[in-house]
Amino acid sequence: MALRIRLARYGAKKRPFYRIVVSNSTAPRDGRFMDIIGTYDPRQEPAAVSVKEDLLQKWVSKGATCTDTVASLLKRPRGAAAPEA
Repeated sequence: MALRIRLARYGAKKRPFYRIVVSNSTAPRDGRFMDIIGTYDPRQEPAAVSVKEDLLQKWVSKGATCTDTVASLLKRPRGAAAPEA
């Protein structure tokens, strides 16, 4: 079983809010997950990312890998805005 740290979408239509979750890589995007380790709110200015560092380290030590999107969010300083496109 491959564990992934990825985003699960919540919120209303055109008002996204994401949870950073640990789930099986074969589970659907918004399906079953094992743990919630943080949140990501792209609608705030700057975009808000909060992560429970202790849970992140716990799951990484158990073999969980981050998706590209989550890895880019974790590399940013907390509360930093996304680059303008």
